[in-house]
Amino acid sequence: MEAIANLAVRQSQHNPIRSRKAEARREALTRAVSGQTTSNYPAIFQGFLAKGIPESEIRPRENVFTFDAWKALGRYVRKGEHGVRVVTFIETKSKEIDQDTGEPKILRRPWTTTVFHVSQTEAMRGGAQ
Repeated sequence: MEAIANLAVRQSQHNPIRSRKAEARREALTRAVSGQTTSNYPAIFQGFLAKGIPESEIRPRENVFTFDAWKALGRYVRKGEHGVRVVTFIETKSKEIDQDTGEPKILRRPWTTTVFHVSQTEAMRGGAQ
């Protein structure tokens, strides 16, 4: 997985817009793999079971990721595929300043995103299988 992320870095160094997009994808993958909460698991299982994917093949953080996380892994979501909506929490900077550090306070707020199963993706040319 790290080799794929490194390839994306080399490919995007020449174009600043691609570089920002590649960084956002790597960040999405890191968040998806390292997350701690399992609160979305029931929604993920229910959503993919309704799509006909067997329960034994649904493994969040192994084969269920967001659109950007799949791109960071060298895969793309096939056109017309519908994923499962989940709620996650993201960190944002507040307008309030922390009196101790002088930095903006970090807040966590809800964010909805869509996750896709590996069966809804295909490998990019030159990407991971």
